[in-house]
Amino acid sequence: MPPTSWFITSASHRLRSITRGAPWASQRGSSELPSGGGGANTGVLSAPAGEHLRVCPQGPTCCTSAMEDSLGGLGAREAEALIREAGRSLQAGLNSLYRSFDSYFMDLHSGSERSLQEVLSPLGVLYSQNTGLFTELYADLRRYYRGSALNLDETVSEFWFRLLERVFKNAAAAKTSLSEEYLECVAKQREVLRPFGEAPREMKTKVVRAFVTARSLAQGLAVSGEVVKKASQVPLSPECVRALMRLLYCPQCRGLASVKPCSDYCSNVMKGCLANQADLDAEWQNLIDTLLQVASTFSSEPSLDVVLSSIPTAVLQAVRHLQDNMDTFTAKVYQTCGTPDESATRSPVSLERPRKKGSSLTASPTAGLRLEIQVSDLSSKLREMQQYWVQLPAALCSKLASSGGSSRDKCWNGIAKARYLPEVMGDGLANQINNPEVDLDITKPDMTIRQQIMQLKMMSNRLKNALDGNDVDFQDASDDISGSGSGMCHTEQCARSRPALYNFPPPHDKGLRAGAELHKPRSILLFLLALLLLLR
Repeated sequence: MPPTSWFITSASHRLRSITRGAPWASQRGSSELPSGGGGANTGVLSAPAGEHLRVCPQGPTCCTSAMEDSLGGLGAREAEALIREAGRSLQAGLNSLYRSFDSYFMDLHSGSERSLQEVLSPLGVLYSQNTGLFTELYADLRRYYRGSALNLDETVSEFWFRLLERVFKNAAAAKTSLSEEYLECVAKQREVLRPFGEAPREMKTKVVRAFVTARSLAQGLAVSGEVVKKASQVPLSPECVRALMRLLYCPQCRGLASVKPCSDYCSNVMKGCLANQADLDAEWQNLIDTLLQVASTFSSEPSLDVVLSSIPTAVLQAVRHLQDNMDTFTAKVYQTCGTPDESATRSPVSLERPRKKGSSLTASPTAGLRLEIQVSDLSSKLREMQQYWVQLPAALCSKLASSGGSSRDKCWNGIAKARYLPEVMGDGLANQINNPEVDLDITKPDMTIRQQIMQLKMMSNRLKNALDGNDVDFQDASDDISGSGSGMCHTEQCARSRPALYNFPPPHDKGLRAGAELHKPRSILLFLLALLLLLR
């Protein structure tokens, strides 16, 4: 059983309710065909035998042309319901993966923030008078993860810039007057004098990489859900509707209500009906592969839990390094920035290291175990989803058609109760050029599907850059997102030329909320999209 079948199985209740009224679900005679015309009885028994039909094969029949139209619409609605239900099951799986990862990541973030007081309390008034600075750092990190258009590299650098001002001001003589301009001059010496040692550089490298990859993973899951939703709602073509009528209801018109369609026959019909969706496969698999690579980095050294839990300790070590070298640093600052208050008779007060040792917080074994479980579960579920688009026709036919074997010669082949001889077509629109069941124009791909392929491509590129610690999709505040959705939106504004930066729901929200508005595409992006579509 292919992995995609679990999405179909999860919709089994819906499927049974649909197929319960389908022709293969009972031993009814043709006199019990579903009535068409909005519930009006079509008068099956009065239908003349051998009436000329447009879809079903010629011969004795108990259907009329009007009934064909009604049954064709019914078959299309049934098939579309199955496709949408399978898509909703896949969306639910992606939604569950997002909620699980989001809960884990925000627990790490909150735990690290809660440890600030324990770890930094040995700094005394330096910590108590500047708690806002430390909590603001965590607030910015949280906002970035949720989708805010912050430049994370600059945000972390700004934190160290402001911390240096506070530490130097705290260490200065009581009567020394320090202007804002002077403190700014002091802070500018950070790059040259490295007053905090290597801690700022090391922390920034680790934190930026951790948050970039975490956010990109969450965005990747959101974009995947959008693609599934939109691709599953693409209406079936008129050619597909006729093929479904022939597949599902023509047997009953011939008095063969108990005969199921041949498996290969069903495959060709479904491959034709879902030809455009199958073209998602290459980029879908590429996106899943990249998501798996991103997830695997969370366990590599330093692991995600270690990076977040070590932030307070890194700050403490940096401040202590400066306190130990305050005299040297102050002398060099005076050489560059001048003496702040020449009338002061006191020299700067050198801060001594607190006698009480600060706590050195490390990731708990429980957090490490939870990370291992998180990555394992995420990876296994993503792999199950990887073949979804090319396995969908077979998964649907497993519910609709005969199982093969001895039934190969006793199934409906579109004309009679006999073996189906044509070969099964490949996947994708280009491979349907010779499909005997669904007549498609392979030069006219569905534009909604092409847009979703573009979304997958660009999300994969973003993830690949995140693997290198690069947030290439940083946008300034003028391009920030309005709205508070998760990215799994239900509006037409989701179909854009590139994935947006998503504002994700708060950690206690249930599921991914709908309604996120994406950025309005710029003219150059629209031009590139049109060009790429023409080149395909």
